[in-house]
Amino acid sequence: MKVTPLAPSMGAEITDIDLAKHFDASANRIESAVMKDIKAAWLEHQLIVIRRQDITPEQQLRFAESLGDPDIYPFLQGLDGFPMITEVLKKETETVNFGGVWHSDTTYQSCPPMATVLYARELPPIGGDTLFSNQYAAYEQLSEGLKRTIGQLRGVNIAGKKQVSATRSDRLKEAGSGVNAEQMSGIHPVIRTHPETGRKSLFVNPAHTVSFDGWTEQESAGLMAFLFAHQVAPEFQCRLSWQVGDIAIWDNRCTLHYPLNDYHGHRRLLHRITLKGDQPV
Repeated sequence: MKVTPLAPSMGAEITDIDLAKHFDASANRIESAVMKDIKAAWLEHQLIVIRRQDITPEQQLRFAESLGDPDIYPFLQGLDGFPMITEVLKKETETVNFGGVWHSDTTYQSCPPMATVLYARELPPIGGDTLFSNQYAAYEQLSEGLKRTIGQLRGVNIAGKKQVSATRSDRLKEAGSGVNAEQMSGIHPVIRTHPETGRKSLFVNPAHTVSFDGWTEQESAGLMAFLFAHQVAPEFQCRLSWQVGDIAIWDNRCTLHYPLNDYHGHRRLLHRITLKGDQPV
């Protein structure tokens, strides 16, 4: 197994491994020694992509279970027989891509997912990359005064923010679960401490965070706008260019991501699993 950084800020690709050859049949999971190395790379780089794997939905699920506990995405039905796996799909005829805004997954939940496992099944001939941003670095580059100020604040996160709700519309028409987005919200520290690394990160995002707890949206707007712009500065970013068969795993506790929508007229399909997280502190 070879680990190669993707960018100075974050991200790494893993090559020279065939996951299908490392399934422990007795445990129905990936061999523990292999997963130990994969998890270490993931915690170090925040995003890893295991290149060119040929796996079934069941194998993807078993791989995800080797890292954590899969969770059901609240708004979409999963695959037949695999409710934990949802399709991230844009059809040839569509112009809006699912989740096409900077975000961390489902921060409107009281315990947002710790990780997302995304498997590339169909890709456009060009385009469809995903950007990621390192939120450890975003926090560390703030002034000490601003760190102290926002370190006392909590962010209000909702599922129904207009900017991101529009990106779900096509999929909800076809495979919606019936859950009302307006009823889902979570309040979390603006500065989060990672439960495994102990490092601090900025934990707000443009898709879901609407205000600071106890502040109005108008009062919050100026500082929020600064944080949203700051947290995706180019020097914090990594760009993932997908290949069919890639499995990407990113740490939702310390990253943001943004799937680019630059491939109109082409189909893009990935299978997503999120892993249960803890309550941010």
